[in-house]
Amino acid sequence: MPDLTSKQRAHVRGLAHAEKALVHVGKEGVTPAALRSLRQTFATREIVKVKVLDAAPDAPRETGTALAEGVDGCTVVQTVGRTVTLFRPDPRNPVVRLPPA
Repeated sequence: MPDLTSKQRAHVRGLAHAEKALVHVGKEGVTPAALRSLRQTFATREIVKVKVLDAAPDAPRETGTALAEGVDGCTVVQTVGRTVTLFRPDPRNPVVRLPPA
């Protein structure tokens, strides 16, 4: 997926604001199990927040990048503190309508 424009990022951030972190990355870091959990979460939603715990081996930005690279079509929207917001439009039936680029 191409990078989002700043306007599109702002739109997705606004939609994600009230959401809670559904995926947690702990002391093992980005593992196949974490990627599987993220893919399963993306099966039911397009915006996912990930909490990077203090025990995680990598910084939250690095963890977010690794997660986005591990899931096709996923992009990092923002990293605030230890929370990473990821976006992947549903390939069959997208719900989130992005503003034009």
